[in-house]
Amino acid sequence: MRSSRSLRLAPLALAAVLLVAACGESLDGSDAADGATTETTAADGATATTAPGEESDGSDGTGDTAAGDADTSNGKPEVQIPDTLPTELVITDLVEGTGDAAVVGDTVVVNYVGVRSEDGTEFDNSYDTGAPFSVPLGGGRVIAGWDQGLVGVKVGGQRQLDIPADLAYGDSPQGDVIQPGDALTFVVDVIAVLAKSDPADAPTISVEPGTTADSLQIEDLTTGAGDEIQPGQSIAFDYIFIRADTGEQLESSWESGSPQTFPYDEVQLPPVLFEALAGLQVGTLRQVTIPFADASDIFQLPGDTDVVLVMQVNAIY
Repeated sequence: MRSSRSLRLAPLALAAVLLVAACGESLDGSDAADGATTETTAADGATATTAPGEESDGSDGTGDTAAGDADTSNGKPEVQIPDTLPTELVITDLVEGTGDAAVVGDTVVVNYVGVRSEDGTEFDNSYDTGAPFSVPLGGGRVIAGWDQGLVGVKVGGQRQLDIPADLAYGDSPQGDVIQPGDALTFVVDVIAVLAKSDPADAPTISVEPGTTADSLQIEDLTTGAGDEIQPGQSIAFDYIFIRADTGEQLESSWESGSPQTFPYDEVQLPPVLFEALAGLQVGTLRQVTIPFADASDIFQLPGDTDVVLVMQVNAIY
């Protein structure tokens, strides 16, 4: 599904400001956490179905290996296509994973490879680009086979989904590979499971109306733990946006239940946001005031309006 974003599953309605600021070509997804504590640890990379250079013996109950040679050097697994085309959703846990199982309303962060079940022709994967994909479960923002098939996954788990056409794209062709009536097979590696945001966990933030800043201001209200974020990693966080001139709350992921994920990438992020995210750790609660001179290039707000961004870091991966 990488060759055409429409293949991915229907795109999410991400927060407009962050979509413009961060995700030039966002996948579908969001993430959430329950404030100070989150069942959200990152897996140590994707787990291959077979070790590089070895052939599977098919003991997982699936059939032939997908056509072409899978590049396992980046963790991309080989896909064993089913012996018979699925007429209903078939879920196979290749690796169980640990921690809490994902439920409807949670967001899972995954790597994946997708092929036609009939012949193993690959149409998309996230491993080659190094861009994991965030999936909010149960919201109808992805194909039904994913919405249903990823319920119950755990961090570090690897799951195969053999999806009949009626839970994929039906009779609608997608791109150059997926034809009308195609069943699809995915292998998915689970990087993080993020619980749905709870409004009760939102921090209480007060901004004095009319205040302005001459430069970017950063204050960590709560210090996190673990390694600091590094360029090339991705981040998942809850957030609140506030207009500094009026003190009005513009948006809150704790209320919407749709937190944000995006890569910490100097090329994709405006410089002020890249600087604002520096040094973050899982669990950090940070308040950032972005002066209007920088905010005007990112946010669609009138006049000389500073923006206050408050973020709670849920996962770094």
